[in-house]
Amino acid sequence: MKYPSQSVALPYFVGALTIFALQLVFGLVGAIMYVAPNLIPPDLLPFSVVRMIHTNALIVWLLLGFFGSAYFLLPEETERDIWSPMLAKVQFWLFFVAAAVAVVGYLFGNYDGRSYLEQPIYIKVGIVVVALMFLLNISMTVLNGRKTVITGILLMGLWGVAVFFLFAFYVPANVVIDKMFWWWVVHLWVEGVWELVMASILAFLLIKLTGVDREVVEKWLYVIIGTALFSGILGTGHHYYWIGAPAYWQWIGTIFSAVEPLPFFAMVLFAFAMVWKGRRDHPNHAALLWSLGCAVTAFFGAGVLGFLHTLAPINYYTHGTQVTAAHGHLAFYGAYAMVNLAMITYAMPPLLGRAPYNQNLNILSFWTMTTGVGIMSAALTFAGVLQTHLERVMGQDYMDVQQQLGLFYTIRLYGGVMTALGLVMFLIATLVPGHRKAPVAVAFAAAE
Repeated sequence: MKYPSQSVALPYFVGALTIFALQLVFGLVGAIMYVAPNLIPPDLLPFSVVRMIHTNALIVWLLLGFFGSAYFLLPEETERDIWSPMLAKVQFWLFFVAAAVAVVGYLFGNYDGRSYLEQPIYIKVGIVVVALMFLLNISMTVLNGRKTVITGILLMGLWGVAVFFLFAFYVPANVVIDKMFWWWVVHLWVEGVWELVMASILAFLLIKLTGVDREVVEKWLYVIIGTALFSGILGTGHHYYWIGAPAYWQWIGTIFSAVEPLPFFAMVLFAFAMVWKGRRDHPNHAALLWSLGCAVTAFFGAGVLGFLHTLAPINYYTHGTQVTAAHGHLAFYGAYAMVNLAMITYAMPPLLGRAPYNQNLNILSFWTMTTGVGIMSAALTFAGVLQTHLERVMGQDYMDVQQQLGLFYTIRLYGGVMTALGLVMFLIATLVPGHRKAPVAVAFAAAE
């Protein structure tokens, strides 16, 4: 590696993959509960706790991946080492231990009742401490080094993650106001500042993997983040339709949500245009595949599936059905899981001092995992459409409808098993390094 401090990214990537595996295990348990509700006694492991761990593990491993990605790319972008590698190591263990304590607490009933923000108050305080350590470290690194568009956008996105999390501490008594500010954390993370983090990481990867001129990438980045923020901030209104907020949010949410697919479509054009313009045949083909797959899958998951049920007249019927679950699975996987997996695939060889290794297995894991998530999302989409018609149009009871969706839930379980198999392949491909050390020329080609 060009900078020794980049090595602090390694525990973050290993920790992220560990939590990712935990997320998939509890996802499979939840899928089994849909198919065979009495197989696991509810007194032993309630479905609500399984879902809680599944969704919280998703957030934790994605954040770990973002942290590791920042620590890996910032030295190369700023042309200096991380401000305090020791602080980065302490931050990792604090965050990882806090996540483990939270999971154990969930199993014993120690959690709040707000979805995605179930962490007890002391865990939330710990998260803030970790965030402050991280922001101090990366901000000092950027301030003392070269400034680029990528570092600026990444810094803005990561500061946004921390700022909007502070609303998790605000719990008003009025349930409508509570929901409005709750979405300031959940929505403005995944459809706001996280998109800035994703775009900056993807831009870094495409520069390294294709050799395209930085100026070209920066122009695309301005367009992408401009449309993302323009549509995403007021697009929060599509969550306000039916919670008791003023009626004008139906118009605001509908109009701005209709624009939200545009930044994801721009990312598809951006990724393939960079590959087309690129001059470099980088040896890490798997990392390039994950990068392109990220842009395409995010467009279909976040853009297309999101648009299909985000307009108020449609959402009136589909709200709260499995259509939302289909959109959530494919969007999170495409936009954020895949960009993390792309960065891990790219970074692990130089972190371990090896030439790109296990390429074929990594590529096979890409197709296996992506197909599995696609099967899950397709099954949930069909289930949601049928559920919408039977419940919202025909007026049938919820539980009666659930009995008629068993086939789709079984298919979803098979898709989950396929996704887990793809993750096993990925873990082997990335964590079991090859024996051939990277030649100096290859090492610097990967780092330039």
